[in-house]
Amino acid sequence: MARSSLAGKKRVTFKIQAEPKSEVFVAGTFNGWNPRKNKLTRKEDGSYRTTILLSKGRHQYKFIVNDIWCVDPACPEWAPNGLGSLNSVISVE
Repeated sequence: MARSSLAGKKRVTFKIQAEPKSEVFVAGTFNGWNPRKNKLTRKEDGSYRTTILLSKGRHQYKFIVNDIWCVDPACPEWAPNGLGSLNSVISVE
């Protein structure tokens, strides 16, 4: 994830590898867990990416790849979500 400052918030780039022609979204505390709000775009290197402006603090999130919710395998921090699985966690400073 790459970050840059803008008006008290930071741009955070979410990235995941997925099969070609996959439909990939990211949902989390920053978008009300809306599974269709933030779609990732496939890049030449085969990854899917999107950049979102996030406020400071801790945010939990998951990727949705072809309607399957999954944690970010590149994220070093996960937290239990109360549903018997984990969420990825990013801290924005």
